[in-house]
Amino acid sequence: MMRADSRLPHGRHFALTWGISDHYGGMTNAMFRRSRSFRRIGGVDVDILTLDDRPDYAELDERLRAAGELIDGLRIRNIWDELRRRTPPAKGTDIDPVALLVPADDDVVHERDGVVLSRRRSRADGAPTAVDRFRSDGTLLATERADTPSRRIVLYAEDGTPVRAWKTSWTLYRWWFDRLTAGKTSYMLVDSKTAARCVAGYRRENVTTVHIVHASHRLGGRAETLRSSRASVLRRAGDYDDIVVLTERQRDDLVDDLRAFDVTARVRAIPNEAEFLPHSGRPRSNTYGVVVASLETRKRLEHAVDAVARARELDQRIEFDVFGDGPRESDIRRRVRTLGVEEHVRLRGFDPEARGVFQVAGFSLLTSTSEGLPLVLIESMAAGCIPIAYDIRYGPADMIRDGVDGFVVPERDIEKMAQRIVELQSMPAARIEAMRRRAMARAAEFSDVAVTRQWARELRSAFDAKRIESARELPVRVRLRRRAGVLRRRIQWMTGR
Repeated sequence: MMRADSRLPHGRHFALTWGISDHYGGMTNAMFRRSRSFRRIGGVDVDILTLDDRPDYAELDERLRAAGELIDGLRIRNIWDELRRRTPPAKGTDIDPVALLVPADDDVVHERDGVVLSRRRSRADGAPTAVDRFRSDGTLLATERADTPSRRIVLYAEDGTPVRAWKTSWTLYRWWFDRLTAGKTSYMLVDSKTAARCVAGYRRENVTTVHIVHASHRLGGRAETLRSSRASVLRRAGDYDDIVVLTERQRDDLVDDLRAFDVTARVRAIPNEAEFLPHSGRPRSNTYGVVVASLETRKRLEHAVDAVARARELDQRIEFDVFGDGPRESDIRRRVRTLGVEEHVRLRGFDPEARGVFQVAGFSLLTSTSEGLPLVLIESMAAGCIPIAYDIRYGPADMIRDGVDGFVVPERDIEKMAQRIVELQSMPAARIEAMRRRAMARAAEFSDVAVTRQWARELRSAFDAKRIESARELPVRVRLRRRAGVLRRRIQWMTGR
């Protein structure tokens, strides 16, 4: 039986991201997990919206369903796939067609079944200058030109007649959002910082917008210094109905930082949820460590390799696996070879089932420069795998009680991390098991039920706040009637009626 306090508010629910890669990371993983909980526990369907030119979302959908990432009630909807399936009726007659690109060797081309679906041309710095998009039968779907002062995107009927035009990609996206919400009460949760920019100015009375900040918003941890990739959105944080971060410490920091920029916004902390895998029954080795992360600069995995190599100088039993792929793979392999630990520090590549390794590993490492609340940290603790993590913003110190359910070491202190790895091997078995139990108990606070309950409360609260705010300009009689409706809905929710 579904508990009343876990039910999501009635309406249409959306999760917006820019795109979904084959080897997606923590943000996309968290989005899928939250969406599944919204369906299973909150009782609502969720449409996952994407804006990129990936050509095979139908095939990806099948693979994700087979892997259990998508369930009944969840579906992926891509703006270009939907426009290919159904072209909207013409609006206006003064739209001129745009000449197609002449194919060039450096164009980025997406194909499906031998048919070109999109052709993209970019400047030397990677910024796109032109895109042509096509339907599955080869007919022209849309042209996009960055250097056109007006009517940047033109949409075409199957016979090649221009039927619609938009001055910017953002106006096209918002037009699509309007079609999806159709004037109905809707909730749009935006996970991607790229997609978040176009939603910051999307204000509709029927749509409650929430931007989820999955990583640190600060540059180098410094106060009032926003990361360039987030600054444009967070300086407009008040244009969202809710900004959600993953820890209370980040919420406090973000509120202070926004105040310094004279920005008023509603900021809340709701963590990512952990998935508790059934006990595998496989033996666990205290000397076996793992890290699950993308191989990118921010994860700083050379530090993990160095720490393990130093720990092995004192305890030759220690073994270590790295699960993930990314642009720094060759650099990390080079570091492993330089330290002479190829047989004991292994790069396993990307594995969608990698989180299962936490059930057999004795410890995990986290060496990132910054995080929000790392999902792998929760997953490690949920499986009883003892985390050893840098004290960064944000996550480790919010989750781990040093020496009680894991270890937090000073950032960049590779020597201290190595010492903790060795110390773990010499601890009495009873103390290690106690740490594992405490880690699992701590992670239980991030269960899917507990987190979905927080989302249910917050979305209702954000909806009510939005309604009250929009009613301030209405006549007193209308305002009183609306507030009475808000109170009635809250009573119905609390009583489960």
